[in-house]
Amino acid sequence: MTSEAAFIEALRGLASDPAARGLIDDAAMLEVGGTRLVLTHDMIVEGIHFLRDDPPEDVAWKLVAVNLSDLAAKGARPIGALLGYSLGEDEWDRAFISGLGSALQAFGLALLGGDTVRPPLGAPRSLGLTAIGEATGPVPSRGGARAGDLVWVSGSIGDSGAGLRAARGEIERAEALIERYRLPRPRLEAGQALASMVNAMMDVSDGLLIDLQRLAQASGLAATLELDAIPLSADYIAALGEDRDARLTAAAAGDDYELLFSAPPEKAADLLALADELGLPFSRIGRLDSGAGLIVSDSAGNIPLPDRLGYQH
Repeated sequence: MTSEAAFIEALRGLASDPAARGLIDDAAMLEVGGTRLVLTHDMIVEGIHFLRDDPPEDVAWKLVAVNLSDLAAKGARPIGALLGYSLGEDEWDRAFISGLGSALQAFGLALLGGDTVRPPLGAPRSLGLTAIGEATGPVPSRGGARAGDLVWVSGSIGDSGAGLRAARGEIERAEALIERYRLPRPRLEAGQALASMVNAMMDVSDGLLIDLQRLAQASGLAATLELDAIPLSADYIAALGEDRDARLTAAAAGDDYELLFSAPPEKAADLLALADELGLPFSRIGRLDSGAGLIVSDSAGNIPLPDRLGYQH
């Protein structure tokens, strides 16, 4: 059992409570005394999700933000968090605490507890956070899409992946892209506003291609992605261009933490009006139909799927 997918599949037999949503969603939903709690847990590991020389304050922000992104995709309001922390050098730990305090304050999030461990000297840091939210309305799942839905994404795609490459020195340094990689912004306000308008929603964490495939599979549908419609930022285009290869690279990069959602065509005008109100672009990038599989196309026609659709453990 070497893959993340195989491990999760094996766990499904244990996750029989309805709150687990069959382990096909970004978060669990547990009703307690009339309150609907939305629960998620994400981990980040040195050398995979952040670099050894990334500022510890930024690592703390990212740990909080990636968890809150899951809450955003469920339209939930964050209320608290539990921290799992690997102790290391005293100076790094103190800087992490400072950054954690800034992130908690920025998102109005209460730290409720957690646990610490001390790994072997020199071992990569492994950090975890359990984020707790409260449902403010409908809690859209990955599996709620319907045939005929249009597929949308918020913001821009590919910036974080390009920022990681810039931080590694693989492409010319670009501070705006590096900031997108180190300091993601969970779309909490947008998620809460969209929850009542969409049929399915999740965040883009492992890559637009693989996450759209997961949304389609969870909904029992086929997805078509229009590559030319993927929103690229000016910073990304300046760094990597906007041709087919650049767009495929952006779509498989991951770490975007934008919202990926589906809605019937008649909702398009309302979605664009909401985007204007929020000051956050929504781009229509494809559709969902009866069937199965993922099709990627551009102005020249259908494109063979790349070997790598996104990040998989």
